[in-house]
This record gives sequence, structure tokens and C-alpha cells, in this order.
Amino acid sequence: MKRRRFLSAGLIGLTAKAETRITGNFVNEAHQAGHRLRDRAAMKSPAKVVKVPVVIAGGGMAGLSAAWRFQKKNFHDFVVLEMEREAGGNSRYGGNDVSQYPWAAHYLPVPNQSTRLVRELLEETGVLKDGKFDERHLCHSPQERLFLHGRWQDGIEPELGASAKDRNQYKEFEKRMEEFRHSRQFTIPMDLGMKPGELDRISMKQWMDQQKFDSPYLHWYIDYSTRDDYGASLSEVSAWAGIHYFASREREEKGPLTWPEGNGFLLKHLLGRVGRFVRTNSMVYRISKDGTGWRVLTEDTEYHAKAVIYAAPAFTAPYITADAPPVKGFEYSPWLTANITLERIPGGTPAWDNVIFNSPSLGYVDAMHQSLRTHFDRGVWTYYYAMAEASPVESRKRLLSKDWDYWKEFILNDLSKAHPDIRQCVSNIDIMRLGHAMARPTPGFLSSPSRVQLARQQGTFVFAHADLSGFSIFEEAQFRGVSAADKLLSALYGK
Repeated sequence: MKRRRFLSAGLIGLTAKAETRITGNFVNEAHQAGHRLRDRAAMKSPAKVVKVPVVIAGGGMAGLSAAWRFQKKNFHDFVVLEMEREAGGNSRYGGNDVSQYPWAAHYLPVPNQSTRLVRELLEETGVLKDGKFDERHLCHSPQERLFLHGRWQDGIEPELGASAKDRNQYKEFEKRMEEFRHSRQFTIPMDLGMKPGELDRISMKQWMDQQKFDSPYLHWYIDYSTRDDYGASLSEVSAWAGIHYFASREREEKGPLTWPEGNGFLLKHLLGRVGRFVRTNSMVYRISKDGTGWRVLTEDTEYHAKAVIYAAPAFTAPYITADAPPVKGFEYSPWLTANITLERIPGGTPAWDNVIFNSPSLGYVDAMHQSLRTHFDRGVWTYYYAMAEASPVESRKRLLSKDWDYWKEFILNDLSKAHPDIRQCVSNIDIMRLGHAMARPTPGFLSSPSRVQLARQQGTFVFAHADLSGFSIFEEAQFRGVSAADKLLSALYGK
């Protein structure tokens, strides 16, 4: 079976043990600024006024893709305003003296022929040339492994201890996904084929129950997959979204495309093209209609614009502007990610993607995997934990209320299931907390009037974010950004 993978991680049992000193901290903290908006705190009045035809509010991959489209259309009269210290959203990356590493999105599935915009971008980077992918960017072997019943197996689909019934259900599930794939209703971008219906009204678990898929191994595997892309269990996402995960991509043996810094590779390329238009540390706190144009306020500058692309998560819009359509029904998954520096590699050479069975985590990714070196004394693992056990509100409270030591112990206890000596290997753990990391495609969201209205918004204020699709993957963010840019060029200049 084919899947996409973002990964996540963590588990219980928080008793500290004797160990070498492990350093680390929380990094890229931004929730304080976001909470100022939420609480409608007093903001500084901007000291200067700048006139610019278009403001893009949000410098994640949707906003940067809108800027990329503008530049390709020879339109340069715009600015990208990003709240945080660095642009890139879930594609941000970091590095130390061992390796670069991702902070969230760490790979890009090999795009279908129909995913035209992604292929165009990859041609610019040199990853795709004359219709062929440079093998240096394709994930090296071994790609993935699962820690199950006390040992590692190749692949993430559980095989150790699987019964004939389990294997038969694997085959039947794959057969059903192939049928859905041929229906052409599960596409990327999703707007090209989606047809809201019964599958959007029920959960993935309800659909599996209806189909009499009752293998515990299969249920774990599907639950892993929905947590992987949506940060939510198979009971919480719609059947449409669960099926889309498997049926949206052509059967392909090669790939995915990945880099030590993850999708930071794509981010660096985009910033190389449009970075001069980006203003970081520029939180937009108010957008209001001003005659035929818009006033966009940050604590430094007041922008007077003809048009606005709102490329921030949709749920933030009501806190910033009263001139946008209602935003209802959007739900977001909180995540914790960590980059773990290792002074030695425990348990032999890891695969790229390493998962622990029945952990609330989805494992870790080896940042060194794409290197051509044959031996490493040190390494970096990127660890992801989608907080899917409780409601998003409860999980966000836990995420932000616990200190770094709590999360350090959480991570080490989880990893010790597969690596008993992990505490003697780790020297540093840096942790990033994302309260609203990715959209959750809950039952009914696809056909909800609010989502449909925001996605179809026309005029001089348009939305552009992957949450309009219901799930946070690069292809959807790019599509939403490019679509918004095209809408404004048409509205303003008839281009």
C-alpha cells in the first residue's frame, strides 16, 4: 500500500533515570503572539504607512506559493507579511554541527503527472529534468521499518505475527483503495475530483466497520495513517479523508523525495525566488476595508493595499478582520516535534522512517539518511508527536502547560521501547510546540458551507491556505496559494 508520511511521536512513563546530561530547549515559540490576537490585547500603532497593491498575510508555503506565482507572472508589487521570525510554516528547518533537519514536513511524495504545479517547481530546483527525477533526491533504502513484538521488521504494514485473516484484509483493503483510485474522485489537488457525499458524512472507522474490516493490525495501520497526515485518529476523520490518503496517488515504486532538511529544501528555493518580498516579525493584527481597498496593520507599518491574500490559517481571520465571510467548523491538531542529537547511533543503522507499534507516536525520521557516507558516529533524529488521544483543546492545554523536562522524559521513555540505551546516546533535544499544526478533515467538513465559501471567495480579499482543503500537505498549500494569486491578478488587472 502507498501512503504519505509526516510522522509524530511520544509515550507515557515519565520517571527520570540516571543519564548523561541532556541539554535542550523549546524553539520557534510563537503561541504568545498568537494569544495576543486571541485575547484582543492592545497593539502598538504603526509608525509608518506604505502603499502596495497586494498584501499577502502569512508566509507559510501557501503565501510563498502565491508570491512565486506573482513573480512568474511578472507581477512584483506585493509584500508577504509573516508573524514569526522565519517564514515557511510547517516547512521550516534547522541545523547543527551534525546535520540539517526538518521541523515538520520532511518529504514530498513523487508527484503524479497531473500535479502540474509541483512538477514545475521541481523542474526549477533541478530535482526533475526531462521527465526524470534525480535519484539523489529519492529516498534511499531502507525506507521504513516497524518495531513490533520486540524487534524491527521491514515496512510499516504489520507483518510479524499477522494471521491469514489479517493478510486477507490487507489485500481486500488494497483492492478497495485501487477501486477508489480509479474513480478519479480522490485527487491532488483535491478540488480537481472531490465529490462530497456519504463518505464525507461518516468517519473512517465507521466505513471500515461497514466494510467488516476488523483486523486489529489493519485498524492500527489505518489509524497510524490518519494520525500521520491529519493528526487525528480514524474515528475522528471522515471516511473521504481516510480513503484519500491511500487513493489519491498513482501506484509508484520510487520515492518519496526527501532531504536532510525535509521540505526546507523547497522552502530555500522559494525564498531564493521571493525572499526579498518577505517581511518577518510582522504580525498582522487588523485588516479593514478602506473604500475600494484595504488597510493592513502591523505594529511597525500600516499598509494600504488594493487587495489581500489571507494565507494564514482560516480560524485566525475573525480575530483580525470583520470584513471576511464567517469561518466555522475548522478544527486543528496540536503537534510536538523534536530534533534529537545523538553522540552515537543506538541499535544499528536506522531506516529513514522508524515507527514503534502501538505508540501514540509515529516514530522518527533519520536526518542523515540521504548522506552518501557509509558510517556515522553522530546523528540527528526528528521526532513527531500528533496529539490525537484527547480533544484538540485538551491537548493544546497539555502541550503548553508541561515544561521541557516533562517532554524530554516523554520522548525518551517512548524511544526506549525500541532503544533501551537511548539515554546514553542523546546529548540534546530541542522541541517545537505547534498548537494548531494542521487542519483536521472531520466528518462533514468537506461539504460544509463555510469551507466551500472560503475556498470560492472572489474579489479583492481571498483566502489561501491548505486548511481550505482540510489537510496540510505541500501540494494543497501550493495549489491554494497559486489559485489565490491568479484570482487577484484577474480581479485587479484582468490577467
